[in-house]
Amino acid sequence: MQAKAILRHTPTSPRKMRLVAGLVRGKAVDQAKAILLNSTKAASRNALQTLKSAVANYAQLNPDERIGDQELFIKSVFVDEGTTLKRMLPAPMGRAYRVRKRSNHLTIVVDRVKNPETN
Repeated sequence: MQAKAILRHTPTSPRKMRLVAGLVRGKAVDQAKAILLNSTKAASRNALQTLKSAVANYAQLNPDERIGDQELFIKSVFVDEGTTLKRMLPAPMGRAYRVRKRSNHLTIVVDRVKNPETN
């Protein structure tokens, strides 16, 4: 049974978060945590927080199973565009530049690794 976690309205651009999401897509949870901990990207902190939440949600949905991080994998991870705040920045000669402060929604779905001998 799969579990998911969603982090909404993260104040980073979706493009930057998609770079981090691509690093961990399809990996085992313990390997993904190591990648996110050692990443220099600022968005990796939010991705790590969401990954830990997804693992906790899996433990909540399956209380009878004692499962470790090495037995879970990231089934899917995707980033959607959130709201965009529009601000104005003063420019020369009485003009103004538009500044778009983007946000995103990160969704991580984790599931148990299927063993061929248990099926």
